Amino acid sequence: MPPSLFPADYDRSRLKPRIMHIGFGAFAKAHVCVFHDEMLRKSQSDWGMVVCRLNSGEETLTKLDKTHGLFTVGEMADDDLHLRRVGAVIKTLHPRRDGTNALLGQLADPDLQVVTLTITEKGYCLSKGHLDTNNPAIVADLKTPNAPKTAIGILVESLRLRSAAQNAGLTILSCDNLPANGQLCQTTVLEYANKIDPELADWISTNCTFPCSMVDRITPAMTEESNTKMAIALGSPDPNGVFCEQFRQWVVEDNFAAMRPDWNLGGVELVRDVEPYEDLKLRLLNGTHSFLAYLGALDGKETIAECMTDTTLRSEACNLMQEQAKSLSMPDNVDVPAYIDALMERFSNRALQHKTTQIAADGTQKLPQRLLAPIKFHLKAKRPWPLAALGIAGWMQYCRGRSEAGHDLPLNDQLADKISEIAAQNDKAEYVRQLLSLEMIFAPDLVANPIFTETIQGAFETLSTKGVQTALAEAN
Repeated sequence: MPPSLFPADYDRSRLKPRIMHIGFGAFAKAHVCVFHDEMLRKSQSDWGMVVCRLNSGEETLTKLDKTHGLFTVGEMADDDLHLRRVGAVIKTLHPRRDGTNALLGQLADPDLQVVTLTITEKGYCLSKGHLDTNNPAIVADLKTPNAPKTAIGILVESLRLRSAAQNAGLTILSCDNLPANGQLCQTTVLEYANKIDPELADWISTNCTFPCSMVDRITPAMTEESNTKMAIALGSPDPNGVFCEQFRQWVVEDNFAAMRPDWNLGGVELVRDVEPYEDLKLRLLNGTHSFLAYLGALDGKETIAECMTDTTLRSEACNLMQEQAKSLSMPDNVDVPAYIDALMERFSNRALQHKTTQIAADGTQKLPQRLLAPIKFHLKAKRPWPLAALGIAGWMQYCRGRSEAGHDLPLNDQLADKISEIAAQNDKAEYVRQLLSLEMIFAPDLVANPIFTETIQGAFETLSTKGVQTALAEAN
């Protein structure tokens, strides 16, 4: 065993299926499982984890079964690497491999207390904050609610089974990077349940809770290079291993239906109101990440760490955080300047190799929370927001698919076809106007504000005609 590896040194045989995680991927391994693993190291808890994926990932779960649920998390800071063997997972499930009834039965098991989710915004089947009843997957599930395929359908059917068996309700805890994630999850679950059986919806509302949470740990996608690095560090391959930064944070609304794991022992912050922490992360970390991703990719930078070696990008990233911070209202115990300093250090972490094009994906879903929400605050307060505007302009220019050196930039987005059509048919000011007409991203009341549209038009004109470096230099 490598001397730097921290083994799972607790009695795994005592673990029971108390938690089920839906959407088990790299982030869940590096974040939710690590916090839970830390709790198990510091207590005699019997809270084991069952993990599942609903669509892809069947082979990944089978690989995890071959190691009896054990996997390695490599926590990196430049040249410093800590290896942790995580043993919290005791079982894996996949509907194609094990059958949907196996998932439903596990969720209905009276031993189960908490469900955690990392299913991305798409998994909640939302439209304007409510259940998207036109979503084909939701339409199909509502026709055959006893054989659901969506996460929402599976949750509701399992809760129906729990209710019928007179078992206790569940705590359903979203760990996705969405503002008010617990409230959105509750809305979709209750609206779906109400279409099947209003009495079931009432039972869920009375017996289940949907806490909000804020999650934070940078976890780049694993590559062939990083898998090789993991094998060298361990002395043998770990096909289930992941790398991440050493920093981790999890803030959870203290609102549990019944039993609560002692996650505070693992470093979880249990609070009354998560919203300020959500805003802090979405606007400072995620907003700046998107800013660097679009402008950095246009400027030929492959990773966030490379962006931070560029004096101008680094300086303006810090200035954006200070601009965004003015839209926040934080508890007295939160040191925002220290948080900004920590982010600058985290973004500079050379070991992460967090690619700008990876962060640039799904901009239509990310921009409203990361940059547009604080812009609304600035407009109301009559404050300038030049760097947020340049971030929006950076997304618009990125969507044209070419860096300033002429290299292809991938457009991975649910509106990719529509955006590409707009880019092919329009240029300059009309291109901006057409993008601003996409209501999924830009709220009509925001676009109706001439200060907003003129500022975005000006930022895009400067960026598209003068380039990233000049646009950054002229932004303040």
